[in-house]
Amino acid sequence: MITKRIIPCLDVKNGRVVKGVNFQGLNDVASPVDLAEKYSECGADELVFYDITASAENRGIFTEILKETASKVFIPLTVGGGINTLDDFDKVLKCGADKVSVNSGAVRNPDLINEAARKYGNQCVVLSCDIKRVDGEFKVFIKGGRENTGIDAINWIKEGVSRGAGEIVVNSMDTDGVKEGFDLELLKLVQSAVKVPVIASGGAGSKEDFVKLFREIPEMSAGLAASIFHFGTVDIKDLKTLLQKNDIPVRL
Repeated sequence: MITKRIIPCLDVKNGRVVKGVNFQGLNDVASPVDLAEKYSECGADELVFYDITASAENRGIFTEILKETASKVFIPLTVGGGINTLDDFDKVLKCGADKVSVNSGAVRNPDLINEAARKYGNQCVVLSCDIKRVDGEFKVFIKGGRENTGIDAINWIKEGVSRGAGEIVVNSMDTDGVKEGFDLELLKLVQSAVKVPVIASGGAGSKEDFVKLFREIPEMSAGLAASIFHFGTVDIKDLKTLLQKNDIPVRL
């Protein structure tokens, strides 16, 4: 079994980390730079930064915060939000990101995935998908979960990988912030549909939720969470110790 990654997610709005439930009711948490430094020091394998209102507000991503964070953090950094062109990829990478996450921009212009993969390599292109059940079917949402595209989520993820996405982040809107466990039904469908690394996001409420995730879906590459790390519900070192005790390989 490949070593599993534990990834804190920093949702940033107006220069501050925020967190809500089901993509609603956002509350201020902390400085993104301070949190990123903390996670880098306490055992996180990677960090994900989302400028969660950039797409909805039709503006560019936060570059100054990103530069400051990248200068102080020495683990891989994935950045997304408001990524619509190759120039956006270039800007974020020059600010210190290792990988770039696309969501709304890729739905509007799927060729962006192909173009970015050709220019920067598949490993640099992360397709992030906000997914919600609508009448029993999994649909893709954009603009920070505000707009239902009507697109079938599994078909879109397959297309994204065929176009060159080297990694998939599955954001379950149904379980986001609820803290009752990852959306295993959705994650199993995605994992069985593609061969690239898949990151589970949305729903973690305890260390045991990560154990269940990796036991039930051994191929899953990583578990991503926000509030349980931000508010100290789960300590990353303690989580990794528990995973190791359950024969789930992690980097200690």
